[in-house]
Amino acid sequence: MPAEAVTVHPAVEPRLLRSFVAAAEELHFTRAAARLYVAQQALSRDIRRLERELGCALFVRTTRQVSLTADGARLLPYARRVLQAQEELLTAFGRGGRPAGGVPRRPLLVDVNSPGLVGGRILARARELAPDDELMTRFESGLTGAAAEILAGRLDVSFGRYAGLDPAVRARLEQQPVRYEPMAVVLPADHRLAARDEVPLAALAGETVYAGAGNPRTPEWTDLARLLFEGRGIALAPPAPLAVGVEEFQRIMAKSRTPVLAVVDFPAMPGAVIRPLVDPVPLSPVSLVWRRELAHPGLEALRRAAGELAAGEGWLRRPAGGWIPAIDALVMAGRT
Repeated sequence: MPAEAVTVHPAVEPRLLRSFVAAAEELHFTRAAARLYVAQQALSRDIRRLERELGCALFVRTTRQVSLTADGARLLPYARRVLQAQEELLTAFGRGGRPAGGVPRRPLLVDVNSPGLVGGRILARARELAPDDELMTRFESGLTGAAAEILAGRLDVSFGRYAGLDPAVRARLEQQPVRYEPMAVVLPADHRLAARDEVPLAALAGETVYAGAGNPRTPEWTDLARLLFEGRGIALAPPAPLAVGVEEFQRIMAKSRTPVLAVVDFPAMPGAVIRPLVDPVPLSPVSLVWRRELAHPGLEALRRAAGELAAGEGWLRRPAGGWIPAIDALVMAGRT
């Protein structure tokens, strides 16, 4: 049967399609139920009802795995379009806080990367702009890892270096440039460069600097460091286990004494100092990133908050002589 012949019965409720899409994307009913904040029994009941109304099986379920039937695979793009249209309709008519039927709109899951960074400030302002929506914080620590979660439907929004993502991944996402964030270096408090107010890049020659090499969630950051260090005599530290938590970070830095590449807003760490990098000022390009089909009033609030803060604080003004890779300049300008 051709795809054009598939029709949805007029009685089909958007909730049933939402349950189907979550199950189809997760291929795991427990994870799909958790994603929708419903009991697994309720999700299974919705799927069975949808199958009855459409008159076909949508999933093949065994004790080991869940997979889509041919009819399920055919339905998926239609269901996504119906849900997207519903989201756009509700947003257009100011129904952002309460979708049809009085059921509270699902929370928007927002990854701010790490505490204290630019994403957290934007999220705080967005909550002021959209007090009726629930914007929930997540910490993924890197845009590559967050993008995978966004495309899997387990996360909605993140922040980071958009140009560092694979082009095939970028094709499924949208972005809004937020800030050219000056970069810095975190040093042990007794490091030879710690007494300086600023650290010229040339002063790091001969040093080995950690920039997340080997962390599968942050290759976009490691690549930015590689481009920055190239030709400057700065070595990229080899892969190492990620230090999680302030105490562990402090212990590892005291033991290894390896400087860490960061941004100027990186939170203060005991036993370490943060020094801006200069001559030239290297810039970390930060974008707000979301799934292409996402429509949610919380996203609109985030975009508005990002625009307000960027305009008010000059976040998108590049300092004279500031360093940024050519591909990032093009992406931030919307040229690729």
